[in-house]
Amino acid sequence: MDEFAQGIFISPGVRVPLEEIDFSAIRAQGSGGQNVNKVSSAIHLRFNIVASSLPEEVKEKLLSVSDQRLTNAGEFVLKSQEHRTQEQNRYAALVRFQQWLQDATKTQKKRKATRPTRASKERRLQKKTQRSTVKSNRGKVSW
Repeated sequence: MDEFAQGIFISPGVRVPLEEIDFSAIRAQGSGGQNVNKVSSAIHLRFNIVASSLPEEVKEKLLSVSDQRLTNAGEFVLKSQEHRTQEQNRYAALVRFQQWLQDATKTQKKRKATRPTRASKERRLQKKTQRSTVKSNRGKVSW
């Protein structure tokens, strides 16, 4: 957990302070017997993107992402319940949240338009004529 003491780093100069993230403990679902029924070990991580201290362009990028964990009010909700303890689930939620933030704010490279080479065009046409002769030879044989 010391890894997130300064907050969650998205990119150089951009980070989310832990004070802006809301954690709530809930009971986990699924198998686990009596432990699941009596211990609130699952974690709900909530992050309000609109009210955060992030730069406006980062907020716009995050809000434009198509994700079912993003509410209409601009809040990101993540549930972590894969571990037996609250602390492990809290850490797992923070790791997944950091990964989501970094993936959502990553800028994609512009595609550089390229043209096929003359040799590749010739190979393509050669294969077309070869295929054409193979298909034309499949017809009925006349004696």
